[in-house]
Parts: sequence; structure tokens; C-alpha cells
Amino acid sequence: MTPLVVVPPEVPGDWLASLDAECEVIVGLDAVPAPRLSEVVGLLSLLTMPVGPGLLARLPALRVVSNMAVGHDNIELEACAARNIAVGNTPGVLTDATADLTMALLLASARRLDEAASDAREGRWHTWTPDGWLGVSLRGTTLGIVGLGKIGYAVGERARGFGMQICYASRSDHPEAEELGARRVAFDELLARADFVSLHVPLTPETQGMINRDALARMKPGAILINTARGSIVDQDALLDALRAGRLRGAALDVTSPEPLPPDHPLFAAPGCLIVPHIGSATESTRRRMAELACMNLLAGVHGQPLPHAVVRG
Repeated sequence: MTPLVVVPPEVPGDWLASLDAECEVIVGLDAVPAPRLSEVVGLLSLLTMPVGPGLLARLPALRVVSNMAVGHDNIELEACAARNIAVGNTPGVLTDATADLTMALLLASARRLDEAASDAREGRWHTWTPDGWLGVSLRGTTLGIVGLGKIGYAVGERARGFGMQICYASRSDHPEAEELGARRVAFDELLARADFVSLHVPLTPETQGMINRDALARMKPGAILINTARGSIVDQDALLDALRAGRLRGAALDVTSPEPLPPDHPLFAAPGCLIVPHIGSATESTRRRMAELACMNLLAGVHGQPLPHAVVRG
């Protein structure tokens, strides 16, 4: 029998073409006739799709969940493991794209690009002035990287090219960071030293809300916070207060909680706050490669083979 898999409607069909030769593909869970839910053996998921006991109960034959993302906080891993359902992700391929965006956000915040472009567009640019839209030069400033995984390291490589000093906070030492001239420091020391704090940790019970009111108060006055990790790592109410009080020069957020952030959320109007809609991996080549890896995981799982990139082996 040809294995039945379900894929999300948001993913362009040609990105998933490798599934067609080996599977029956239905686009969207809502399109699966109720009597056929018991036949579904594979599910390709996105970060926006919660996968927990309720959904799993509807899919009694499910063998594999393939998440088209590096993160997997949308999936209840223990519930999958209890059912021997393999879970896969797509690590590695979005490292450069996310690191590029991190530097783009850092530069945009340092040089007040969002504010300057808005003023030019809306008629507030009257003439050149010596003190207009003054920002921060990067050379000689300190970048503090919280979490020196692949993305954090790639950000460090880019920052080094701008002449920045680099320190990092991590659960373990990373000897390869010596190539960046980076030094491991305690989290509190990083907050106190860094002109820019960039977050690159996964969302876990330990990291949820780690950038809270106390952490923000310990940051260097006038620092800039960049978050391309997960929105819930930052206490957004506390961040709003820090920006309004002028303790921070700015914040650049690719991720928020919730997503999307309501357009009337006060962070959009906060001084120096730049928010973009979770586009860290949003280059065509990166997203296509993510889909390719997700298909590889899905096909391996439906055929009972080890996943190339497994979070839960099943």
C-alpha cells in the first residue's frame, strides 16, 4: 500500500515533489476524509502547527513527524516518543541565512535605518544636519552572543569582519571560538559588557523568559538587543519598559510572542524597536533546502528507516 502523508498547504508544491513518487500526498489535515485519518503515516509540519496528544490521537498509524524547521517547540516530543513516532528537523541549512539577518538587524538598529527611512518617506527629511539620525559605529564595540551554536558562531564570523569584539555565554566552552577572538564569560558579565546582545538559544523551560526585567536592568546602558531565536525568550513587557525609559538604545526582533504580533502592540511604536515577521531563514535557496530535508526525513520515517536528522528516533 502506498503510504499516505499529509503536508501543509503553505509549502509550495514543487518544493515537495520528491514525495510524489513514493507517497500519496494530501495537502492539509482538513482535506483528509475522516475515515482516512487512520491511514496517515507521515506528517510534514511547520512551526505554526502544534503537534500534541490531541492531534496524535486522530492519527493512530502515524510513524513520523517531519518539522520544516530547526526548532521543534511546536511538537510535544514526549507524546511522540511514547507512541514511537519519529520526529525530524532541518538543522544546518538555515545557519547562514539567519546569521545574515542577524547582522542586518544589528546594522539597521545601530544606524537607525528604520527611523531614517520612515522620516524620508513621510516628509520629515528637510535637509542634511550634522546631528541627524546619529547611530553607532560598529568597530571596537562588543557583541555578546548568548548561545554559541552554529548560528551564533556564524554571527561571530560576520561581526569580526566589522571589527567588533566578541564574547559569548554558553553552557559549555567552545575552543573554536578562539578563531574569532571570542572569550567565554558568565551571562551576567556579558550583559554588563556588551553593546549588542544577540540571542541564539533554543526555547526550553530554562531559556523561556531569560531576558526578563532583571536581565534587561543588568544590560549596559544604551545597548541594543537582537533576537532571532524565539520570541518567548524575551519578556516583552519588560523590554517595552526598558525602551521607553531609554535604558536601551534599541531592539531588533525577528521573533515575537505571539506571532504575528498584533499591529497595535505597543512594541511597534517603542523608541528604537525594529520588528520583522520571522524571516530568519527567508531566502529561496534556504527554504527550498529546508523542504528537501523535511521530505528526506518524512520518506525515511514512513519506510521505517532512521531519519537523517532525528530529534526523536521513534
